[in-house]
Formats: sequence, C-alpha cells, structure tokens
Amino acid sequence: MTAVHGRTIDIQTADGVADAYVAYPDDGAAHPGVLVIQDGFGLRPSLRSLADRIAAHGYTVLLPNAYYRNGRAPVVELPDFIDPAERPEIFQQVFPMIRELTPERLRSDVAAYLAWLADSPLVAAGKIGVTGYCMGARLAVLAAAMFPERVAAVAGFHGGPLVTDTPDSPHLIVGNITGELYFAHAGEDHHMTAEHIAQFDKALEAAGVRHRTEVYEGAQHGYTQADTSAYDPEADERHYRELLALFDRNLRG
Repeated sequence: MTAVHGRTIDIQTADGVADAYVAYPDDGAAHPGVLVIQDGFGLRPSLRSLADRIAAHGYTVLLPNAYYRNGRAPVVELPDFIDPAERPEIFQQVFPMIRELTPERLRSDVAAYLAWLADSPLVAAGKIGVTGYCMGARLAVLAAAMFPERVAAVAGFHGGPLVTDTPDSPHLIVGNITGELYFAHAGEDHHMTAEHIAQFDKALEAAGVRHRTEVYEGAQHGYTQADTSAYDPEADERHYRELLALFDRNLRG
C-alpha cells in the first residue's frame, strides 16, 4: 500500500461549483482514475477514508459532494456514528436532495467530473472506474450507461433501487454499458429484493454486459459504511477485494 495524499478541490459544473475530495498516491505519478459516488448520507470522513484506501492501491480517486447544490459538505450535520433507527430525521433531510438528483442533473454533473479527471495531471490517460454505494450504486449504473466510452468498470454495493417501474430505471439502460460490471447486494435489504436482483441480472444477461452479481448473505443495506449501524467488517473487506480486482483487471494496461 502506497502513502496517500488527499485534499478538497472545487469543480465547475453547469449548475455551480461542486466541492470534492481527491485522493492519490503520493509518488508524483499519474494513476488510473476512479469516480466514487456517495451514499445517501453524503461526503464525510468515513467516505474520505474509503477513497484513501482505494487510492493507496494505485488510483487517483475523485469523490464529489453530490449535494453541492444545497451547500458544501457536510450538507447535513451527522453524528460520528449513524444509527437511522435513532436518528430518523436524517432521512427527512437527505431524501429531498436525493430526489433532486435527476438523470439530467446526473449527466451534467458526471460530465464535469469526467472532464476534471481527463484534464488532471494526477490521472493517467484512458478509461476510468466508477463505484457507488447505496443510492450511489444506482447512480453509478446510470453514469456508466450515459458515458460508456469513458467507463471501463462499474461497481455497486448494497445499491438500490436498481429496478423500478419508471422510464429511468437503471435496469432499462444497462445495454449501453461497455465496461465490466460487479454488483454486491446485501442479503438483508428491502431496497433490492430477490425478485429485483433476478430482474437486474436478467437485464444484464439480455444486454450481454460483462458482469458478476453476488449477494452478501447476512449483510445489511449499508454494510460498507464504517460509521453506521449497518457496518459489517467482513463484508466490507470482501467489497474491497472484489472492487480492487475489478479495477485492476480493467484499468491497468
């Protein structure tokens, strides 16, 4: 593992300025780019630590504040340990911001993030990897489908909803994805039922997308998030193994 440098940057978007965290190996070299899409709780120390760990394996990692239209991170004041059962008002604060992330806004934002990655001397030439968590997994699929020429690998962990009855459901546009996809669903997750998982897999197979999906049995929705009550250390370590293997296969020449 390489020493990592991390800092906050600003990225100009069509709707304003998005604050973001960038982490990269402290070796002066350019490395393959990775875009991390946050969970519903937002950009915070635990997600910065996640970005640092990916960067330590030889990647330049960009972690934007998806809620930048509502302010700089942290947009919502969060406790050091998040237990939604004890703090239901947190969801009342974040749900309106989640709903504001329409496909049109996502396309505009991701275009700005990809432009930053393409222009940065910290990032090696070539396609990037994308990974998302909870709601970010859904957004990661949409981003990979919107920019297939830029995304070589896309991963999602305890993500949802991936199958809905709306026209912008991720499972309807997976045929646009040209990179390899890995999804790890939580075994205990009402956001993605067994039926939803089967529908998502069927859509990937029908579209001919290179993919592997797994269910981490016993893990709860949010199992990778170390500052939450859903955290599962064993499932989290499995997530890192699979994620880094995916990126190594697809982002290294």
